Amino acid sequence: MTSYAVLLRGVNVGGVTVRMAELAELVRGMGYGGVRTVLASGNLLLDSDEAAPVVKERLQQALRERFGYEAWVHVLSTEELRAIVEAYPFERGREGWHDYTIFVLDPALRDELLAIETDPAVESTAPGDRSVYWTVPKGDTLGSVIGKAQAAARFKPWLTNRNVNTLERMLG
Repeated sequence: MTSYAVLLRGVNVGGVTVRMAELAELVRGMGYGGVRTVLASGNLLLDSDEAAPVVKERLQQALRERFGYEAWVHVLSTEELRAIVEAYPFERGREGWHDYTIFVLDPALRDELLAIETDPAVESTAPGDRSVYWTVPKGDTLGSVIGKAQAAARFKPWLTNRNVNTLERMLG
């Protein structure tokens, strides 16, 4: 049995509403154990004997059918998630700054994000395992160079981001 962290992309923003109680009910109905949601931003924990790619495909299909949107999810074992969080390279908890991890499914897109020139006084990125670490001042997230790049439609199926505080909360 593997414990997985599932990150739903783009829920409860931009007109896509998924109530966490309904999400948990759906996932339990699919036969998964240990189902728990964290916050209202599409964070889910579950246990399964299935491999991560199988969990991903089953969940995406179920979400599309139940909630009627183009669902994209990232599925990592909780051990993988813990390693990603522990490797965060920037100073954590700086006053006025956000600490993010961008989860990227396609290595070429990961490299593309990392190649974007940023002003370190405004934001910084660093490579991670299947991820890009990112730090940006509060209030500048959406308007920053990396924030704008993530909004590109072609990235939609391939990435999602989370504040590192949220990830730590998921890990307990």
